[in-house]
Amino acid sequence: MPFEIKDVDLAGRIGLLRTRHGTIETPAFFPVIDIARQDLPPNEIKKAGFSQVITNAYLTLKRYGDQAIEKGIHGLLGFNGIVMTDSGAYQILEYGKIDLDPIEIIEYQKAIGTDIGVILDIPTGDVDRSRAEYSVNETLRRAREAQEHLDDNTLWVLPIQGGRYLDLVEKSARESRSLTGYSIYGIGSPTVYLEKYRYDIVISQVIHAKKYIMWGRPVHLFGAGHPLIIPLAVALGVDMFDSASYILYARTDRYMTDYGVEDINQLDYFPCNCPVCTRYTPQELREMPKPERTRLLALHNLYTIKRAIDRTKHAIRSGLLWELVEETARKHPNAFSAFARIRTVSSSMLEESTPRTKGIVRGIRLYSIESTFNPRVARWRQMTAQYTPSYHFSKLIIEPLGDKCKAPDDPDSYILFMKPLLGVVPWELCGLYPSMQSHAPAQPPLDAALDLAREVAIFVRKVYGRGARSIVLRIPEDPWWRLVASHVKDLVDVDVEYVL
Repeated sequence: MPFEIKDVDLAGRIGLLRTRHGTIETPAFFPVIDIARQDLPPNEIKKAGFSQVITNAYLTLKRYGDQAIEKGIHGLLGFNGIVMTDSGAYQILEYGKIDLDPIEIIEYQKAIGTDIGVILDIPTGDVDRSRAEYSVNETLRRAREAQEHLDDNTLWVLPIQGGRYLDLVEKSARESRSLTGYSIYGIGSPTVYLEKYRYDIVISQVIHAKKYIMWGRPVHLFGAGHPLIIPLAVALGVDMFDSASYILYARTDRYMTDYGVEDINQLDYFPCNCPVCTRYTPQELREMPKPERTRLLALHNLYTIKRAIDRTKHAIRSGLLWELVEETARKHPNAFSAFARIRTVSSSMLEESTPRTKGIVRGIRLYSIESTFNPRVARWRQMTAQYTPSYHFSKLIIEPLGDKCKAPDDPDSYILFMKPLLGVVPWELCGLYPSMQSHAPAQPPLDAALDLAREVAIFVRKVYGRGARSIVLRIPEDPWWRLVASHVKDLVDVDVEYVL
């Protein structure tokens, strides 16, 4: 296999994708290059940290024909890195149809020496169900027909279609599994939703496609080129992205940020310290000739995307990808809606691939009730819910977990510690990761009080009447802990002695 997974957190991977012109470390972003209109030259794109680009094979065929075959796509672009070519599906999405035979574009991509090629699929877009069904079935038919024309020198992408019809996305991914000759799966048609910031739909497409995509195969998300979507999609197992957003935004004076897009004409300060933003002020960029301003804005936009990719890689390596996803989700309401979709699969889809610890043990960072969906927290709670104390006792003491673990003074007693947003910690498990390796706010959110009380109630119901006859709840003189105690009283049908 040309893809080697080096590190994992959640379903996100750091991997190595080997092509004939070099190796890509994933997650990776492919800037789109229009050969006929290079506002930002390929050598500057490479200097910004991108050793891989994508261009359009259909437009290359129409504009350059045999010239691209003679020079090769790398020579035509003037780029000595890794080149991916799209087949013309975007033009189908824009114009409805193009005059191109699916096998012809495969052979052309082989002839121009592309490193990563895409078959001519039928993108779904935002259409009615009958049209979506056609796009799925026709793409699968073309993928089957293409198998005998695929070569071993090129890594071929098999697009998955279905759009907002998630059962069709599943069908497309499920039937794609049996096809041979493809090295990469591509999730198609998200562009129409990404342009509307409907990240929730795109994330749902990824979730339903990943149910059937083999773990060891890289996944490409077509048309995704904003920092808000990158950590969310990587957390679900997307490895590659491409977009022309960096240059399209720049041509209309739009400045990319970690939280959205700004109009350069409305900025007094740059919230960035990339080489462009540290050298120029917004006013200086506005006074530049249009071509130079476009070039510099495009370069800034690329640096912003690169920063998102690098932060995501660091989070994978550090075991903090969930925390990065939480942070990203709060940068835009639409990202938070997408995060809600991720939370629904956190314990099933993400927990299985989440390591218990990563190298240097880092504490889990707990911020809000959303942090309880962190697979490491969910795993802890599942363990404590199933845990049975090792001895019988008559008195259960429940109290907040402090800086140190401690055993009960009385052999006929048992201590159950409480930790906001993490849950309960039986004293026999205290010190086990992440009981002492998690950090919550000094003043937890109010909804965390009921959440913690539920975890306490699960343990109390398990032990009360099976030896334990006395329940003592020790809490600080604090309104939040009083609220926890009140919820515990409502949830457990036993007498509880409260000690302040």
